[in-house]
Amino acid sequence: MRKILYLLLITSYSISYSQSNSSYFQADYFYGNILRQNPDASILLQGHPTGIFMSYNKRTFGEESWQEHYNYPDFGYSLGYQDYKSDILGKLYSAYGHYNFYFTNRTSQNQLIFRAGIGLAYNTNPYDKETNNKNTAFGSSLNSSTYFKLYFQREKLIDNLGLNAGLTFIHASNSNIKSPNSGTNVWAITLGLNYDLDANKSIQTYIPSSEIKHFTEPVKYNFAVRSGINESEIIGSGVKPFFVFSAYADKRLNRKSAIQFGTDLYISPILKDYYELSLTIPHANLKETSDFSRVGIFIGHELFINKISIETQIGYYIKYPFKYVGRVYETLGLKRYLNDKWYATIRLKAHAADAETVEFGVGIRL
Repeated sequence: MRKILYLLLITSYSISYSQSNSSYFQADYFYGNILRQNPDASILLQGHPTGIFMSYNKRTFGEESWQEHYNYPDFGYSLGYQDYKSDILGKLYSAYGHYNFYFTNRTSQNQLIFRAGIGLAYNTNPYDKETNNKNTAFGSSLNSSTYFKLYFQREKLIDNLGLNAGLTFIHASNSNIKSPNSGTNVWAITLGLNYDLDANKSIQTYIPSSEIKHFTEPVKYNFAVRSGINESEIIGSGVKPFFVFSAYADKRLNRKSAIQFGTDLYISPILKDYYELSLTIPHANLKETSDFSRVGIFIGHELFINKISIETQIGYYIKYPFKYVGRVYETLGLKRYLNDKWYATIRLKAHAADAETVEFGVGIRL
């Protein structure tokens, strides 16, 4: 109850000092379950996670042509607090940037909305070999986090105050920067309030896009270099840098989407460490090798949202020196185009629910 009162005080304070005419605040309480990703996760399940999300949302009205193509989405920022109800996992504090995408007519006060957010999170009780060696979810305090939310929103139910309720999914892990790193996945129900900051209650006009609907573009060729640090699945084996070189072609289907086909070269020094340590384990049955690079081929999709795009890919290692986490991999990436050719990128690579790397890089699209 104290946390809820504290949240309401913060929300009231924020509303009092906000001057925006096309934005609104949300405060949501959630209650959920931790998904059991693997048998080791059973010991972490001591209760039902609860928490609070606070968010600031800025409306769009077609000031830029791309906004109509996505039914005039909101963009904003979220702050989260999550209590795992577990002495092992502790608590999670998080901050995100997010977009809200509307499924219904934007002039309606009743809305069905999908939110996608990405950001950073701080865990209060990470793995420690002496004091908390059961926490296989978080190997470090600093983690990456994403959350997705599907919810109903009723605006201006009582004056500028409205109601929202729905479902949310929250993922947090350190992307294997430091082991252990099974992460947590939480499904939850949410209930909260929204407050419209448009004091004048004016009727906004949505501007139609000036762009023609039909869009074509020739095949484009991409070259990207990414890097980061990570540790193998053996705890304490050491953190080392890795490098990824990607080459792929993409073909725009329309203004929103492109399909991709290409290849990745992964150079990961941790594989050599993992291989040498695994040789000391009886019956490991590892084939002899001195080459620890991997090559994968992938197909993917790119969703263009103004100067930002979201990449999703699934790949398969055609060069795979020895067994390590699996031959099939998936990536989820965020690109920011700096101009018509150059872009900055951040990408998460995983094998099913097991994250292996978070990669930062630059690329060119020709």
